[in-house]
Amino acid sequence: MQVDVDLVRQLAELLDTTQLTEIEVEDGDRKIRVARKAAAVNAAPAMHYAPAPAAPAAPAAPQVDVAGPSAPSDANAVRSPMVGTVYLAAEPGAKPFSTVGQTVAAGDTLLIVEAMKVMNPITAPSAGVVKAILVDNGQPVEFDQPLVVVE
Repeated sequence: MQVDVDLVRQLAELLDTTQLTEIEVEDGDRKIRVARKAAAVNAAPAMHYAPAPAAPAAPAAPQVDVAGPSAPSDANAVRSPMVGTVYLAAEPGAKPFSTVGQTVAAGDTLLIVEAMKVMNPITAPSAGVVKAILVDNGQPVEFDQPLVVVE
């Protein structure tokens, strides 16, 4: 079989202009296939993105322990009524709404959960003492996640 070099060049140019990786032409007994390996750049990002979803699931919600060696149970915890971001103070650098050991009255703001650009105050359901703050400032929170233990 004699190779038509001009046809191969034309097919290679067609690959360049159309961004294809392979083309095959058949003419009677003659069959010509021109292929190019895909750039390694395309394969590399897929390898980097595959393990990424596993990383955010690993960290657990940090806990602040105030009662010494035994952590308070979250049975009396005030829970998040929504998914959002928690803020312990009204603005950066401001005094926190509540601190561990602080006595709070029913209705006192314990922290804020921001959801969809709306700041939602989370208040104490009853009077008591703040035993633990179970979240960090700026931390994302889930619905029904324990936020603050008030006993």
